[in-house]
Amino acid sequence: MQIGLERLIEDAALRAPLAGRRVALLAHPASVTNEMQHALDALAALPQVRLVAAFGPQHGLRGDKQDNMVETADEVDARLNIPVFSLYGQVRRPTPEMLNAFDVLLVDLQDLGCRIYTFITTLRYVLEDCARAGKAVWVLDRPNPAGRPVEGFLLRAGWESFVGAGPLPMRHGLTMGELGAWFIARLGLDLEYRVIEMRGWQPQAAPGYGWPMAAHDWRAWVNPSPNAPTLNMARAYAGTVMLEGTTLSEGRGTTRALELFGAPDIDAHRLLADMRALAPEWLRGCLLRECWFEPTFHKHAGRLCAGVQIHAEGTHYAHEAFRPWRLVALAFKALRRQQPQYPLWRDFPYEYRRPWSSG
Repeated sequence: MQIGLERLIEDAALRAPLAGRRVALLAHPASVTNEMQHALDALAALPQVRLVAAFGPQHGLRGDKQDNMVETADEVDARLNIPVFSLYGQVRRPTPEMLNAFDVLLVDLQDLGCRIYTFITTLRYVLEDCARAGKAVWVLDRPNPAGRPVEGFLLRAGWESFVGAGPLPMRHGLTMGELGAWFIARLGLDLEYRVIEMRGWQPQAAPGYGWPMAAHDWRAWVNPSPNAPTLNMARAYAGTVMLEGTTLSEGRGTTRALELFGAPDIDAHRLLADMRALAPEWLRGCLLRECWFEPTFHKHAGRLCAGVQIHAEGTHYAHEAFRPWRLVALAFKALRRQQPQYPLWRDFPYEYRRPWSSG
């Protein structure tokens, strides 16, 4: 399999329309070739590509920020001596000055296949602003590691935010190139848009079901954000991301963030029993393991938590049956059954929060 970046590097004909144009790159730590060369370095080495600037999304071009809502400053790339503009710093959208720096923006972002992942919103914003400024956007496409299954409700009108770019289901089943085309059609944008498509991607093929894992076509996982350490996390994320709005730990401060959840004051053994009693069919496709963990930072830091880890991998993984969104929703329902007055929902300053009732 070849990703869009690798095809652009290999095929001079694909790069030909870039000749004589100023090129910028929007990328993050997972923007690498199969040989682990970062897109910034790979593109800068191509004689036909005049790379003049780079952009970093949330967590930065190099993935420097661990937690959420920690901004990254603009900088100059030490190796290439070009400006690196942050789209998660003083601004969330490219400014006119940033847009004036380039003619074509190449977008090479590894997504997780979930609506609540800010790279999707950054893609929407650059499409909108590039359309207004007469700039071109090319997406160098990558696999959706969660594959093609679609799950969850659509985002309601009026609830759009940086973690909700439009009426997508929680697990959307699209690649970044497909999402870009969807935004353009839905928003009625007029711009030069190209997708350098993947070659040989097989989202229905075992064992990866979206992520190349066959012996003849294996691709290493690189964290697209600091707390996305494994393919297992990417598969579970459409459910476990909801834990961020609760008092339950989602495992930040451990080595398995967003694969497990828990708190010091819950009975995990009973929680699993209640989940199985309420809706056993909602637990299909994975294994759930009772566990204990102590976060080193974030929620319940330094306290022993009883919890549950989701194992969406190995011989017990069933791709079409696994539904992480409803699995975590079931955990919330089971906890309410276990402790009706449990203070589940977290009340904290959040930059993308929309008003809701406390009922």
